[in-house]
Amino acid sequence: MISLIDVKKTYTKNQMSTDVLKGINLTINQGDIVCIMGVSGSGKSTLLNIISGLLPLTSGEYYYKDKKLNTNNYNEMEQFRHNNIGIILQEFALIEDFSVYENIALPLRYQKNSSKFINNRTSTMIKKLGLEGKENYYPDELSGGQQQRVAIARALTKEPELIIADEPTGCLDEHNTHILLDIFKELNQQGITIIIATHDKVLSSICNKIFYLKNGLIKEVRGNQTLS
Repeated sequence: MISLIDVKKTYTKNQMSTDVLKGINLTINQGDIVCIMGVSGSGKSTLLNIISGLLPLTSGEYYYKDKKLNTNNYNEMEQFRHNNIGIILQEFALIEDFSVYENIALPLRYQKNSSKFINNRTSTMIKKLGLEGKENYYPDELSGGQQQRVAIARALTKEPELIIADEPTGCLDEHNTHILLDIFKELNQQGITIIIATHDKVLSSICNKIFYLKNGLIKEVRGNQTLS
């Protein structure tokens, strides 16, 4: 499903270059739950942003379903995200002027679904993430954990074939962490591929493949155990 070949990412600021990814090679198959682990600064978020099409490569190749992607083509990558991916960002990226309901429904509106479908699907996700009664609240009226649940619901509402999550349990309590684990396992049983960057060992326990990043390189791969 996903293949990265010798992927490198370099940031340049004030004529100073920093190599964040130094030659990543990895393969992720349809139906995998993949965990990317490593200390802060190891390149986890950069790798996720490249896979999700939010960042262009400096060099290397990115294949999705055997099609080579041009990560420097903004329109192509935007269409790629809308059609295939649900993204849960670490900073939530909620629209401040939109209510909880409007934020969660937004991907469905991009897809030009009917009002009835949008209402039914959005209401289902609100219930699943325990956000009943908060539909008309705005992001600045919510706690960090509630904002994170809105971001999760928004990413899942369009039923993407690939979910990318950057520290999705960072602001969740134990109860809501286990709700998210159950949601991820349920989605995976439907064939959805999930890629997670996390420090959370509980979250990593559901993954069938784990990549360990260190200094911009994959130093260790564990995986292909059977999920329970």
